[in-house]
Amino acid sequence: MQFEPKLETGVLLKRYKRFLADVALPDGQVITIHCPNTGSMKNCLFPGEPVWFSTSDNPKRKYPHTWELMQTDQQHLIGINTGRANALAEEAINQHVITELQGYDTLKREVKYGSENSRIDILLTSQTLPECYIEVKSCTLLEDQVGYFPDAVTTRGQKHLRELIHMVTMGHRAVLLFVVQHSGISTVKPARHIDPQYADLLEQAVAKGVEVLAYKAELSPQGSQLIQPCNVMF
Repeated sequence: MQFEPKLETGVLLKRYKRFLADVALPDGQVITIHCPNTGSMKNCLFPGEPVWFSTSDNPKRKYPHTWELMQTDQQHLIGINTGRANALAEEAINQHVITELQGYDTLKREVKYGSENSRIDILLTSQTLPECYIEVKSCTLLEDQVGYFPDAVTTRGQKHLRELIHMVTMGHRAVLLFVVQHSGISTVKPARHIDPQYADLLEQAVAKGVEVLAYKAELSPQGSQLIQPCNVMF
């Protein structure tokens, strides 16, 4: 996935009101950009370090710039825009990078499903295979050389696990796909120390047949793509 137009860069000053961040440009100007990340962004905020942002040509946007990448004080890159995770997953499936999700005829995004008024991120269908429901989660929290999800208590994530379990009981295939958007993460674990209920539900989901995959993104200001699987530990 290439960034078009090319990303611009600056230095992070602060993130505030959840959806806003102030950035100092190379010429000294300070601008406010949109932060497309509803999580806590724990261990993802490094004031004084470089950021990269995209620019929209939509005249109706109050904040035309969108925060895309953060560089850490250890020189790692983090994908801040969680909305990119679904596009990265779709691209990787179509380009046969995610070997576990091949053999299907059609791919659809944001399809209504389940018993709790949900939408599945990706639905794969085939005339010869069970329907495959894929919930995509962006993993960016690095602690002690391990990637954790979630970075805050997530009732929405808990609901998605219940829906995936329900799909398995209906005879379908259900997959939780972690898109790792942090160059320092190579192993993913449920963050029991942050959301123990989510960790318990994930264990139940695996026991009932929900598959858990993790794929790591190669990140750069030019573009991002999923390149390789990551180890998942419970």
